[in-house]
Amino acid sequence: MHEQDKPKGDFDRRDFLKVAGAAGLSTLLAQPKPSWGASETPIKIGMVDPITSTFAALGHSEIKGAQFAEAEINKTGGILGRPLQLLVEDGAGNPGTSVDKVSRLVSQDKVDFLMGTVNSASSLAVSQFASQHNKLFVCTGGHVDSLTGKECKSTTFRTCSTTWMLTAGDFETLYKKFGKKWYFLTTDYAFGQSEQADYTTQLKRVGGTVVGHALVPVGATDFSSYLIDVKAKAPQVLCLLLAGNDQVNCMKQIAQFGINKDIAVGGALFELEQAQALPEAARYGWWTMEWYWNQPKTPHVADFVKRFAAANKGEYPTARVWFGYATTHAIRLAAERAKSTETAKVVKAMEGLVLPPEIALQPGAPAYRAEDHQLMIGMFPGHVIQTGTYPNLFEVSSIVPGAQLALPPSQTGCVLPRA
Repeated sequence: MHEQDKPKGDFDRRDFLKVAGAAGLSTLLAQPKPSWGASETPIKIGMVDPITSTFAALGHSEIKGAQFAEAEINKTGGILGRPLQLLVEDGAGNPGTSVDKVSRLVSQDKVDFLMGTVNSASSLAVSQFASQHNKLFVCTGGHVDSLTGKECKSTTFRTCSTTWMLTAGDFETLYKKFGKKWYFLTTDYAFGQSEQADYTTQLKRVGGTVVGHALVPVGATDFSSYLIDVKAKAPQVLCLLLAGNDQVNCMKQIAQFGINKDIAVGGALFELEQAQALPEAARYGWWTMEWYWNQPKTPHVADFVKRFAAANKGEYPTARVWFGYATTHAIRLAAERAKSTETAKVVKAMEGLVLPPEIALQPGAPAYRAEDHQLMIGMFPGHVIQTGTYPNLFEVSSIVPGAQLALPPSQTGCVLPRA
């Protein structure tokens, strides 16, 4: 396909990492010039997300959403009458790199707040750093339960869901529709391990069995040995708990092996970025989305999609875009509610903060729970449309309120200090 023949919004779907080239990197790191006078001191948000690594496409989307919110906020007066400046660093999906980058943002750039991360291990590391340095950190995309569970911090909030919410989003559909004999193919770090533990708990409750499982290192490209074992064990459900480019590569090989013809494939998390990157033969399965652009009955969504597409060459917003967008606006709302940028005051203002409909962009009124700082977003379970064309690549079967799926605060293991 020639460049001029690509549909609007169609970044190179053959490989996530191609969006992380030098041109893309320089564009994402370019800082906007606020229209305020030079004497105005900006309010700074430091954002660390993967611009390179297997998680690159997801990080790029979160950054685009945050930058879109930044432009909106500055167009309408900034925060507390001051310009907002978003400073972006590449965490490369690595905990050590992510901490190095947030350290520089805090010590050199003097940022007021921190946000970002896709990789759950990076989320936990940045959360620890933010707590030690008394900085508000709002996690955009790391899902591991413990972040707002047993390892919760008073300075950390999370916009994306927990792995429990993700797995509960489609568990009932998977076992009722396909059966109770499952095989887990799981990415070998905090996110995948947490997903597998949550699914296993739910599976055992209904008398299901795990007939096999394998831990896959991040960045794997050859899944043949795992898939041979899957065929030998003949589960009713192959639960695929990978992420980013790893999931794309595995789904291609599953299709090549013909496994998806005989065994139901699904899992806790699927993203529009992944659907875009897959060839038609490898589009299949039942999954949970965390947000979707097609919500005809939800106010403000169509307008948001139109505005974002107009600003991004026809590209449609994804759940990751929404994470970046909603998080940036949430920080703005909390700072204005607190009438301050002081960490303690903004943390207090974030607790119980309800996202207004034009920011929530989903049914209900998702709020950051005061007890564990977890945002109660809805889940969008459904299935991939194999013959669909961008952006119509997923059919949502229902929108389930997050509060209906989430564990109650008393069961998360989170204990936050109270005044």
